[in-house]
Amino acid sequence: MASSSSSPSPSPSPPSKGWTSTKVSRIASRVYFVLIIFQIPLFRIPCRSGMCTTPIQVTSSQLIANEIFPPSVVKALLYPGAVAQGLITNIALPSWSGLLDMYNLTEAKNASPNVDLQRLEVLAGSYFSVAGALVGLINPGRMTLFGTLLIVWGLVKEGVLGKAANADLYVYPTILVALVCAFSSIKYNVNKAVMRGQAASIAKPLKSSAKSKLK
Repeated sequence: MASSSSSPSPSPSPPSKGWTSTKVSRIASRVYFVLIIFQIPLFRIPCRSGMCTTPIQVTSSQLIANEIFPPSVVKALLYPGAVAQGLITNIALPSWSGLLDMYNLTEAKNASPNVDLQRLEVLAGSYFSVAGALVGLINPGRMTLFGTLLIVWGLVKEGVLGKAANADLYVYPTILVALVCAFSSIKYNVNKAVMRGQAASIAKPLKSSAKSKLK
């Protein structure tokens, strides 16, 4: 008597390896980390320490002014960019003790907070950008994108829409690189999406054949 058991359907083959979304997000998050931590200029706006050109400078001026963290924490954020700047300009390492003076942060407490209150989007976006750059080394996520979009919107609101026109406002082309990296750092599991699609295409004929047998 011939066996009536049907052979199991072949399992869907996994998608081919290559430039998966996970690899792209990791590379993008590392590029974003370099842009933020090494203080590549993205914009130029007035802040409590004078003129700020990077999210770390905006964040540091707020941390010092509000005494949220000890000065040593702020110095640790500023030091990698200060080292890169020192090696490029005069081939010398900056002094750790004079780091706050180098960024004009010693008088940040006495500066008026109105200069930052007029740019809340840039301020909040800088916080998220710095935190997202640090967290993104371990687990890339949406924090970098949220922070970058807030910064871009704050700059657009001030410059293009004329909410607070200022001749000192300037946007560097590198902010487009940061925006692309922020978008690319979001992980999307392509493997799971392909596997689910293949599983759904196999399950539909089985359901239809079962219904036809019941009739």
